[in-house]
Amino acid sequence: MFRAWASELFTIFWVVLVAVIAGRIAEDFGFALWVGTLLYLLHHLVHANRLYVWMRGGRSGRVPAGTGIWEEIYYLIHKLRRRNKRRKKQLIRMLEQFRTATSALPDATVVLGARDEIDWFNESACRLLGLRKSDLGQNIGNLVRYPKFAEHLKNSRDSATVCIPSPVDEAIQLEVRVVPYGEDSRLLIAQDVTQLRFMERVRSDFVANVSHELRTPLTVLKGYMETLNEGGQDLPPSAYRKMVQRMVEQTGRMQSLVDNLLSLTRLESGPPKPAAVVRVPALLERLCKEANVAEANEHTPVRLILDSQVSLLGNEIDLHSAFANLVSNAIKYSRPSDTVTVRWSQEESGAARLDVEDTGPGIPKEHIPRLTERFYRVEIEGCRNKSGTGLGLAIVKHVMSRHDAELLIASELGRGSRFTCLFPSSRVVPGADRGDPE
Repeated sequence: MFRAWASELFTIFWVVLVAVIAGRIAEDFGFALWVGTLLYLLHHLVHANRLYVWMRGGRSGRVPAGTGIWEEIYYLIHKLRRRNKRRKKQLIRMLEQFRTATSALPDATVVLGARDEIDWFNESACRLLGLRKSDLGQNIGNLVRYPKFAEHLKNSRDSATVCIPSPVDEAIQLEVRVVPYGEDSRLLIAQDVTQLRFMERVRSDFVANVSHELRTPLTVLKGYMETLNEGGQDLPPSAYRKMVQRMVEQTGRMQSLVDNLLSLTRLESGPPKPAAVVRVPALLERLCKEANVAEANEHTPVRLILDSQVSLLGNEIDLHSAFANLVSNAIKYSRPSDTVTVRWSQEESGAARLDVEDTGPGIPKEHIPRLTERFYRVEIEGCRNKSGTGLGLAIVKHVMSRHDAELLIASELGRGSRFTCLFPSSRVVPGADRGDPE
């Protein structure tokens, strides 16, 4: 800076000196000084005009060159320009990082302008809100047409949210929040809460179903105990036996419910037990024999077909529980004249397969996707399906998940149902002895 001013003062000194010499020669110092001053001002006007033209042209090209104080001015402008370029590159890089990060977010993110026009949105907004590139500049209220959303957009607060169905798929539930930032901009965030709402409904249904399942046997037990307490001495022995039998049945029902709930909780949250080799053919023979004895008076035979002798690597208690639930479920949803077939086989790919098939009335198609939900039961006329807890298939689903297996359900009205468990080849142990760890 000092060097630039020194150069400028040196220039002024030479202008004055030349003017003095010229004035002495011309014997007119005033005119000589006026001409020198005019030339000095013209020098500055040239550089000022050059700077003006350069800035008006969009500051493209190189910074003009100059001498004296103008050299310092041009240098500072050049320095400031380089610093601004670095800042601009840094801002562009940060903006790209922001866009990359927001594009990876599972939540729909939309930047809205002063009039709620769309300035920018991420890929999730395309998937959840159905936005396209051609929608940039459009008012978001014209694209998401829900009265609740329009009202929320008009009177939104930082902590307020509104739940609306997705414009793409009404089965998807979105929780929308609009957050103001900057002077006139707002950020719209839409989160997919379909699974969360489903879990809330399942939890609510679970509490209601457990309460209902426990209330019925407790009411029966309470009624019989009150009867015995008030006038039990006047009842004949046959009435006593009938009451005790009913109380035992209801107690067993509560015990079964509690056992199933504990088993389901263990499968959902407990660590898996060490795997051992389970001889599935022997397990199925024992299970089918027990089922035939238990159902002897109901005239529903259980037939076992062993197309393979392969075993599985897994937990025998869990597999027994899953297979028993499938057989019991098939019997409950069959009529006395129907039959239940249990088939154990191995596919060409090496996978093991268990089919539990009945010739009952079948299950309506709309119920099949929900059969593995807790307490979900389908009432079918003529079947003995009123005594279950509705937890059997939920247990089967979790046991299959723990054994890397898949549960497939197929049913046709009037022709019966088939429940298939597919175990991967990695779980299959050919010709192994029972109970020996692999």
